[in-house]
Amino acid sequence: MAKGLKLSPIFFAALVMLALTAYLYWPHPETKAEQSRPPSPVRIDEVVRQPFAVVIEALGTAKANESVSLTALNSGIVSQIEFDDGELVQKGQMLLQLNAREEQAKVHELEVNLQEARRQLYRLTNLAKENATSQQLLDEQKARVNVLEAQLEVAEAQLAELTVKAPFAGRLGIRQVSVGALVRPADVITTLDDLHLIKVDFSIAESHLPSIAVNQMISASSVAYPDKIFKGKISTIDTRVDPVTRAIQVRALIENPKLELYPGMLLQLHIQKAMLDALVIPEKALIPVEDKQFVFVVEDGKAIRKEVKVGRRKPGIAQILEGIDAGDKVVVEGGLRLQPGAVVNVLPNS
Repeated sequence: MAKGLKLSPIFFAALVMLALTAYLYWPHPETKAEQSRPPSPVRIDEVVRQPFAVVIEALGTAKANESVSLTALNSGIVSQIEFDDGELVQKGQMLLQLNAREEQAKVHELEVNLQEARRQLYRLTNLAKENATSQQLLDEQKARVNVLEAQLEVAEAQLAELTVKAPFAGRLGIRQVSVGALVRPADVITTLDDLHLIKVDFSIAESHLPSIAVNQMISASSVAYPDKIFKGKISTIDTRVDPVTRAIQVRALIENPKLELYPGMLLQLHIQKAMLDALVIPEKALIPVEDKQFVFVVEDGKAIRKEVKVGRRKPGIAQILEGIDAGDKVVVEGGLRLQPGAVVNVLPNS
């Protein structure tokens, strides 16, 4: 009988490896800590199907409907100013008068001469009816009257050029001259802007060209009025696309009855391109992982992670093309700390 069976070291090594493999792959019951982990608090929102507006966004600069820098036609000394800074004026309202004593005197002289010439013409006309004067004298007097009338018209025009009037209704800017100042034709007296209607020029990509049309409604916002939307419409679409930028110029008109918008303001414009019937979720429900997007859907008190395909986005919401259905409950708060299959405690939305 043998004293004992000698076992090879290789046998022992194989036995240890077998035991380790069985331990690692054998299903283990949940630990006590895992069993006692409290449900994760989350807030959820329902996936809904609703109209989803696709909009074109652009930036534009506000311009006055009409804008001009007022200057004098002739050089002269300012004798009278009839406006204040920022005043609203009507078309034809007198704003400034240059010294016009010489021109006024000339007009008065011509008016007197014309009045006398007409009186002489009337007398000669009556004498001609009685054959008491020659036709030549009558014709000469008619010519004299015509000459004086033309001279008076020129003098009145020269006198009118010494008066600066508002070419259209609008709001004046800051006055740049004072009484007694010498004004030359290049000197700016003030500015005048028609602010009741604002023009906004902006550009859009040529791919959006089929989606816009004249009289199409637009909305605009400004940082000066963050909670207000100004409505307008497209008035003109340029006839050429820029070959460098591949963009086309568009002009919109915005009513400005309260004169809240000023020329030079930066406006953010939105033009509705299409209206889709889409599945929509809050954007904060999305969890990005590399180049994919996931959401947690609550089913039977547990968080189930699902991959979704995101379409268009708007501030705060996202269109979902695939992955979830209308009526699903997606986690909108607390999703970043969840693990797939975790038990959740749904909190009421505040």
